[in-house]
Amino acid sequence: MLRRTALRLSALAALTFAPAAMAQEAPWPNRPITIMGGFPNGSGVDIYARKLAEPLSQVLGVPVVVDNRTGAGGNIASEYVARARPDGYTFLLATAGTHAINASLYSHLPFDPLKDVTHIALLGDVPNVLLVSPQHSPNINTCPDLIAAAKAKPGALAYASTGNGASTHLGGVQFSLAAGIDTLHVPYRGQGPAMVSLLSGETAFFFNQSGPSIGAISQGQVRGLAVSTRRRLPALPNVPTVEEACGLPGFESTTWYGLLAPPNLPAPIQARMAQEVAKIISQPDFVTWLTDNQGITPPADPSPAAFRRVHEQDIGRWAEIVRRSGAKVD
Repeated sequence: MLRRTALRLSALAALTFAPAAMAQEAPWPNRPITIMGGFPNGSGVDIYARKLAEPLSQVLGVPVVVDNRTGAGGNIASEYVARARPDGYTFLLATAGTHAINASLYSHLPFDPLKDVTHIALLGDVPNVLLVSPQHSPNINTCPDLIAAAKAKPGALAYASTGNGASTHLGGVQFSLAAGIDTLHVPYRGQGPAMVSLLSGETAFFFNQSGPSIGAISQGQVRGLAVSTRRRLPALPNVPTVEEACGLPGFESTTWYGLLAPPNLPAPIQARMAQEVAKIISQPDFVTWLTDNQGITPPADPSPAAFRRVHEQDIGRWAEIVRRSGAKVD
């Protein structure tokens, strides 16, 4: 009798704990993964996230979807991921803007941009291109022409940006300071409206990100005066660097894209995701897409440790640029 009771209790215990054990043993991943983005569809972040999602879906064996939650300079999506469960099903395609510039730009962030993350992979350096409209600025054919026009009317020459404190704004600040010119910053809500302002003549120049700039230059909509990197871009071999074109030694203004996860992500998931992403972005066809289509420089070291080092350094570097710009968002 006692033996039968013991057997029944043993069987009942096995049934009780089986679902929990099975859940714990279920391999990662076993359901769809989401890559969050903080910017609109068609933005550089969105384009990169979707390009990365397809091969990730194939190697991980589950759907990888992109979900953009825009607003507050990318802070809405960043906070969402910072507060998400660290279970390997929510990631963020972050930028130097969301996790380095915003640290100084915003008086109060609802998350810590360095502590409330798990670093997965550095995805590449993103340069800007100094653009003018040939239709509305026919006399500005070179960077010295632009500098001369700004010096002729201090404070009057306007430049567009994708928002207050965005890299397109701070690139303009860096350029103006280096060139010793006084220019007028006009922020817009995103890349599209800023480009429209340039094409319509509302603004005279625009330090736009390389991806959308490449197409606009090739179509003759805008003239590329210079790129913000130390070396020319393979995608724009005929566009000189700011140092070459403007006579500003050592000028550089670039940002980065990177993949982050919520804090306290289990180390095995971090390692697996980092490994798969590094493999994908180092494939020859992906590298060609980055360099020739988007103007993005692939990372020399995409590892989580290298990404964290770049992230830490950039918070300090951009803090000084934000301070000099006077930009602030409450």
